Amino acid sequence: MKDLTLRQTEVLEFIKKYRASHSYSPSTRDIAAHFSMSVRGAYDHIRALCKKGYITAESHRSRSIGIAQDSETLIKIPLLGNVAAGIPLLAEENFEGFVNIPENSIGKGTHFALHVKGDSMKDAGILNGDIAIILKQETAENGNIVVAQINNEAITLKRFFLEKNRIRLQAENQAYPPIYAQNVKVVGRLVQIMRSYD
Repeated sequence: MKDLTLRQTEVLEFIKKYRASHSYSPSTRDIAAHFSMSVRGAYDHIRALCKKGYITAESHRSRSIGIAQDSETLIKIPLLGNVAAGIPLLAEENFEGFVNIPENSIGKGTHFALHVKGDSMKDAGILNGDIAIILKQETAENGNIVVAQINNEAITLKRFFLEKNRIRLQAENQAYPPIYAQNVKVVGRLVQIMRSYD
């Protein structure tokens, strides 16, 4: 396949993420609105991506964009909503349904999804309203972004650091101080962020 320009790469990534979030493709107008470009400009990018073999599209059918380079087998990841203090993260009470993720976009293992609330991780590109895809695991390396449970109660998404006598959970926003604790349970590691563009 031919190389893509930076903007073509951005458009392709937007199409993939939109499809993962919505289970259908964006329209030409959706693409135009997201990138603040004309509909004609969006159409030209779609045509270029088709010509280079990255996507397929039917010119007279809305939302007909397909990803050509793979078949995009979708897998269902359980979505666990806002977690109340004291309720284990994977408890049945928190189950909200499923999100569909392209199988080849994540590795092996057991995954779950969480709603991101707040702006404490905004400098890592994780925004309020995003859906975080988490690999279930109980260990972490310094610098990993993890879902952690503090003192068997609060659940948080932060960057993990093991210090001499404690764990430091670091926000990615200078407005939030680090959280220091000894009783920290790692629940999983962030592997992907999904964002809805409506």
